[in-house]
Amino acid sequence: MKLNRHCRGWVVATLACLALCPAWAQIKIGQTAGFTGPVAAGVKETTEGAKLYLDSVNKNGGINGQTIELISLDDKFEPPLAAENAKKLIDDGVLALFLTRGTPHNQAIIPLVTAARVPLIAPSTGSMVMHQPVQPWVFNVRASYQREAERAVRHLSLIGMSRIGLVHVNDSFGEDGAKGAMTGFKAVGREPAVDEKFDREKPDLAPVIAKLVKADVQAVIVVGSGTVVADTLGKLRAAGSKAQLVTLSNNASQGFIKTLGDNARGTIITQVFPYERSMNNGMVKEAMGLVAAQGKGVELTPAMLEGFAGAKVLVEALRRAGPNITRERIRSSLESFKRYDLGGLEVSFSSTDHSGLDYSDLSIVGEDGHFHR
Repeated sequence: MKLNRHCRGWVVATLACLALCPAWAQIKIGQTAGFTGPVAAGVKETTEGAKLYLDSVNKNGGINGQTIELISLDDKFEPPLAAENAKKLIDDGVLALFLTRGTPHNQAIIPLVTAARVPLIAPSTGSMVMHQPVQPWVFNVRASYQREAERAVRHLSLIGMSRIGLVHVNDSFGEDGAKGAMTGFKAVGREPAVDEKFDREKPDLAPVIAKLVKADVQAVIVVGSGTVVADTLGKLRAAGSKAQLVTLSNNASQGFIKTLGDNARGTIITQVFPYERSMNNGMVKEAMGLVAAQGKGVELTPAMLEGFAGAKVLVEALRRAGPNITRERIRSSLESFKRYDLGGLEVSFSSTDHSGLDYSDLSIVGEDGHFHR
């Protein structure tokens, strides 16, 4: 059947629209994380940071005319549900998983992404199991918890503290952080004054607090989720302890500071990205510009910066994958990263190293309720 000139024009226009219209051409990326539960504040901020960059990319034409759609599912910070969500997202055809929160949660989905050959980009955990041995489909965009905990111990020792307690959740995350802390203790020739675990599902902190108070600790490193860390600090203060509290970057969110309430001031939180208010850092300056452009009065936080950095790595991987993006091409493009500049931080991957970044720092909560370095 021959089409007249007007019909041919309509067909061409329709095909062009289908090729460019976001409703018909989307790059689907999946995320499972605890949007409710003990880590909700940090998860929401990290995701906001990622969307800050992804929305900017979509606004400027996306990737080869395709928009990036982030499909986020709530796993309530429960590993079995994280695995269930991941399977659903994989079966729904996402090209990659992104910003999955939690050590046991990521461990639960690694077999799934390996079997389905789906990249997992910027998992929101610093567990060493994500780094060594190299997981072929996992690409990290942050330093390890072990490095953070080790640095925390070294810092406390350097400022003259000798009675340091170690409290950690009894799961793979807690064990990982505790291992890094013990490396730090060994490096400074000390042992923890108290070394205690607590159950992740039903934490009983009363005996832990009693031991910390009896040992008269000068500082305590707590490896756990935000609500438990805040509860530990509250109970310590109620028991009369003035011990310095230190926790890891999984709690580097403004929401966590709010959870601490009146006890927030002086709390030390390790960080794995540059100072979120430093205009000397290119990535921070870029993120702050996008925040300002939104005009919503939102402040950039460390957790948002983690999501922002992860999104930059994701987008660059999609660009390098070419016009016909596949899961395999995304993986190959990531392994082509050689000192890719995020804006003051360089990310590198290879077939034998999927760590990406190794930056770590310390921050303290000031009187104004913000992180300071």
